[in-house]
Amino acid sequence: MAALYNNTTSDRNFTYYCKFQEDFKYILLPVSYALVFVVGLALNAMALFVIVFRTKRWKPSTIYMFNLTMCDTLYILTLPFLIYYYADENDWPFSEPLCKIIRFLFYANLYGSILFLCCISLHRFIGICYPVRSLYWLNARRAKLVSVAVWAFVLFCQAPVLYFSRTRDRETERYCYDTTSPELFDDFLVYSSVVSVILFAVPFVVVMVCNGLMMRKLLEPGWSSQEGAEGERGTLSSRRSKQKSVKMIIIVLATFMLCFLPFHLTRSLYYSFRYLQQVNPAQVSCSLLEASNVAYKVTRPMASANSCLDPILYFLAGQDARSNLIKKSKQSKLKPAVMSQSSTTKF
Repeated sequence: MAALYNNTTSDRNFTYYCKFQEDFKYILLPVSYALVFVVGLALNAMALFVIVFRTKRWKPSTIYMFNLTMCDTLYILTLPFLIYYYADENDWPFSEPLCKIIRFLFYANLYGSILFLCCISLHRFIGICYPVRSLYWLNARRAKLVSVAVWAFVLFCQAPVLYFSRTRDRETERYCYDTTSPELFDDFLVYSSVVSVILFAVPFVVVMVCNGLMMRKLLEPGWSSQEGAEGERGTLSSRRSKQKSVKMIIIVLATFMLCFLPFHLTRSLYYSFRYLQQVNPAQVSCSLLEASNVAYKVTRPMASANSCLDPILYFLAGQDARSNLIKKSKQSKLKPAVMSQSSTTKF
């Protein structure tokens, strides 16, 4: 199916069309979103279970991870609607208010994940590079206040999506615009650019700087010896702490570089080319506009994949999470053995 991009210029008395071959997205997006839904929901549900029911003492890092997991879970719950929409080739069977809510939740929780990953990086940075100051700055009360502020800020920044997102009937189909209707695209471009800078570019720079400084600190020769001053046990503990920090740095950087960065770059290119062609069709050819559109569609599942990487950040790098899971598995294995022994002693 070819998608028509309608562009009417103000100084010319004709309508210019670009035909996009978008059949690939009706397979790519439903399949990729379905995989993210199944894998991401299972991993995040497991993470929420461990955090809520198996973690007795909530440290600041636990609070940030809980909010990150909630963002990912709410994000994943919007995917079934989009899976149905794209599998039905851009035919939205639901109401316009539901279209607005799904698009709002989709992007609100996406940017919530970015900001909470930024909070986790800042938290680790202060704890590693400024251990004395961290005793004052890093506590559960401050983490809760920061989390509330992040949620409020994200919801405020994403509120205009409820205005821009809308449906439109075309022949036998009803579109649920990922951006907005064509007549509002110029205003949406300004809004999207500001949001990308505030909710992605700034956190991206913060994460890069914090993780770079943490890596430099961890690679210092005296770091392990200072942490392991209590002897062999202290040295072993410092090595585990160092390995944990390196793992978290790698996963956070991988999430930003593989999931968020390609998505925002290709989206910005596509929006910019679309705007330039709207102003002057001669500036951007249809082939270039279509190429940027394809790149944008391909990187959208990559952005969704962060919902599967974030729980790995918790389980792989979190010693508490792993110990809780190990205890739970051992208890589940011991229960049948204890029951069998008690039954044999009775008889």
